[in-house]
Amino acid sequence: RRFGGVVAVHQVNLVVAPGERRAIIGPNGAGKTTFFNLVAGRLSPTEGRIIYRGQDITGLPPHRRARLGMGRTFQRTNLFPSLSVRENIRLGVLAQTEHAPNFITPVEHFPEIEARVDELLERFSLGERANTEVHELSYGEQRQLEIAVAVVGDPALLLLDEPTAGMSPAETSSITGIIESLPREVTLLVIEHDMDVVFTLADRITVLHHGEVIADGTPPEVRDDPKVIEVYFGGAG
Repeated sequence: RRFGGVVAVHQVNLVVAPGERRAIIGPNGAGKTTFFNLVAGRLSPTEGRIIYRGQDITGLPPHRRARLGMGRTFQRTNLFPSLSVRENIRLGVLAQTEHAPNFITPVEHFPEIEARVDELLERFSLGERANTEVHELSYGEQRQLEIAVAVVGDPALLLLDEPTAGMSPAETSSITGIIESLPREVTLLVIEHDMDVVFTLADRITVLHHGEVIADGTPPEVRDDPKVIEVYFGGAG
């Protein structure tokens, strides 16, 4: 992907197996978020294709990709701060509903929707905060809620962009546990700077530098790769 004369992502050829948990790491400016935006449809590649579950989705917008089973979180939470936790999850559920209620019919007339909301509140330990407005939540709770919203459609592929950034150790541990508890059939792509989190979650790790893949392998392979040690870890052995 080019931005004028700048190549943000160059010749990245990545194959992720169903159910795999893949971490994407690299220094700031390595092209990680640009890569995510290409996969999610927020950017179009200058060249190349994106194949998802055997289908070429290169030209599909984000909402079409979501309908195909793709979920995503962002570096900054993408929630409605003046709405409650329950209302944010409900909106996510409605977005996945073929025959969504209109603004005239109360949502209470659609018990299957409220049942799904209640299920997600319980699953992500947000029941006690259900009626709390998002702006009153801690940052960790907001990230927790964002993951809950991202999985409302039971995505086959979930993209998590720095899910533990800016968190305390306790919040990081909580979010890492939530991610670990996701069904193994869900394929995960995770951008993360916290290497403890990366080595806890990832089956494989891809390292980007200046928009190119410099290493790809299991956590032990990447940890011991000389290029990674030099570029990502500053040459520390």
